[in-house]
Amino acid sequence: MGDSSARAYGYRYIVLIVFMAVIAANQLLWISFAPITGAAAKFYGVSDLAIGLLSMIFMLVFIIVSIPASWVIDTYGVRVGVGIGAVLTGVFGLLRGLLATDYTLVLIAQIGIAIGQPFVLNAISKIAGRWFPLRERATATGMGSLAIYLGIFIGLALTPFLVLKASIPTMLLVYGIVSLLIAVLFLVLVRERPPSPVGPEERSLVLDGLKQLFHQRGFLVLLSLFFIGLGAFNAVTTWIEQIVGPRGFSIDQAGLVGGLMVIGGIVGAIVIPPLSDRMHRRIPFIILALIGTIPGLLGVTFATSYWLLLASAFVLGAFLLSSGPLGFQYAAEITYPVPEGTSNGLLLLAGQVSGIAFIIGMDALKSPTNGSMTSSLLILTGLIAVCLLLATRLRESDLITDA
Repeated sequence: MGDSSARAYGYRYIVLIVFMAVIAANQLLWISFAPITGAAAKFYGVSDLAIGLLSMIFMLVFIIVSIPASWVIDTYGVRVGVGIGAVLTGVFGLLRGLLATDYTLVLIAQIGIAIGQPFVLNAISKIAGRWFPLRERATATGMGSLAIYLGIFIGLALTPFLVLKASIPTMLLVYGIVSLLIAVLFLVLVRERPPSPVGPEERSLVLDGLKQLFHQRGFLVLLSLFFIGLGAFNAVTTWIEQIVGPRGFSIDQAGLVGGLMVIGGIVGAIVIPPLSDRMHRRIPFIILALIGTIPGLLGVTFATSYWLLLASAFVLGAFLLSSGPLGFQYAAEITYPVPEGTSNGLLLLAGQVSGIAFIIGMDALKSPTNGSMTSSLLILTGLIAVCLLLATRLRESDLITDA
């Protein structure tokens, strides 16, 4: 299963960069209401939970569309599969900007963008497996995940600025135009596969792969880690303004806190997956990521000074978010020859299901006096500790140790 003789084609970087742009655009549209929840609720005349629904709808739709999207990606390839996601993101992103003054129409546009999300995110490991040799796949997967964090960071940091300087409709229209341009770029530049395979690529049929996944103990443990870890991330980013607001932090400070958390994730995605590739090990880095997540989450929960809150957000992002690309690639290796889109999609699906539950739970458990979400965040911290114990039961994949 070694890939030392596999040829790597330079065009793989063009494919990866354009694919990353599509991911970033989709995630930008997902998170754009999170840092302005209060302002958006006032603008549309609805509750905070109704604004939270604009983000949560992505998780609801993901549950329905994820497996069909994985089937399309694994059956028809990345150009068709991701192309569907790119077009949905661009078209409905633009429509959202053009119809930005009506909450109901914005919600409908969000559903259209949300349908495109699994067609984009479920292909991260597929792109890595098709275009990159095995020795570079965790790095390529890390770059795909990096694009998720970049999109979220731009949304968290730039959205409050655009809203304060212009308006919510202007912000949505700008994002929509950019998303449509990126979709066109994808359709023009991305090719399906390199001239010859760059590593092990044979895969089982999608439905057979689903059966195999649920008989793989390591994958079931990993599924539990994503259920808790990704769900916690989705919930924290959705309620970031409500988490820090009761401690006196403003809307723009909340946006910077969320943005710095994602910057930490960007740093982690750049540093940790390449180290994993170099050392031919996944498990020690997954465990390290979970260990580092706990103090970061506790800092976000209790910090009252702004600098400590920012530092905690950075640490939380650097460790929690860096575990994502490692998990995607580890899943692709231990479940081989199950299609990457199938394993990738199920992991993301788990995080969307838990994200919905955590978002609703955090809103239900917030303090009736000042809206504090401290108790919910402590529960999430305990669940991350459970993840750490589960991660110690994982074993390295034969594919990476033999490479």
